[in-house]
Amino acid sequence: MASKAQRRPMGLSILIYGFVGLWFILAAFPFFWTLWGSFKVELDFFSIADWTNAITGERTKATYDSAFTGAAYHGAWVQEEFWRNVINTFIVCLFVVCTSLTIGTLGGYALSRSSYRYTFWLLITALIFRAMPPITLVAGYLLPFFEWNVWGILPTTIIVLVAINQPFTLWMLHSFFQNIPKELDESAKVDGCTQFQAFRHVIVPVMWPGVITTGLFSFLLAYNDFAVTAMLLSESNRTMVPAIAAFLGTTYTEGNVMFAVAAVVSATAPLFVLVMFFQRQIVSGLTAGAVKG
Repeated sequence: MASKAQRRPMGLSILIYGFVGLWFILAAFPFFWTLWGSFKVELDFFSIADWTNAITGERTKATYDSAFTGAAYHGAWVQEEFWRNVINTFIVCLFVVCTSLTIGTLGGYALSRSSYRYTFWLLITALIFRAMPPITLVAGYLLPFFEWNVWGILPTTIIVLVAINQPFTLWMLHSFFQNIPKELDESAKVDGCTQFQAFRHVIVPVMWPGVITTGLFSFLLAYNDFAVTAMLLSESNRTMVPAIAAFLGTTYTEGNVMFAVAAVVSATAPLFVLVMFFQRQIVSGLTAGAVKG
């Protein structure tokens, strides 16, 4: 049992738990409100006359004889074939993550073990390119893509996303590798390993949480990207985020807001599952190297 001197004052405990509870409500409320509204009709969820209609579902009852309806999900997934956009998204994310991690782990390891002066300037150059808005980089790709007739397809977008994401991946993995003592490489070589075998069998298993953390951030970049995918993908190859924007319509075309709401919930739910599944690896990866000794 903790002594009285170690016990937290009651007022401080209430303040801490109150702040955590308030933060959780503010962070979680938008998602749960959107989830709730996705089962209503537009006149309820976006009611101007009475906001309580979004809770009671008066117009939804009048239309479907129930306070809840899955019409928005049916419209998005079946009528608008949102499942195609989901498949496109996961294809893009899979290849972006695999390519970025392959190049990033090899490059980050090589730079962390290099003693040449150009290593620092190479990392600074990569950081400058990562700091630039992606939209400014995409504009330079459009002309050659049109001339080579490769605009609108998934491989082209994957290449561009990897190019934009690679500096971040390189920096992050370089930092993880620097926190691993070089003595591990030397010990592996003494036991008969080559440089690559030491990297594969000794170094990578040690920093596996860092690889997972970096891979998750790479996945999120490709998963949530709008600027690159909207500019480089044709309508038939859209990923989820541009497709959701298309559901809203434009000044020239009529959209369906509830299709967009249902699609937002569908796109957000996998992220919760992903983070919950890899939460231990993420935490250990982010804290790797924070304490030495």
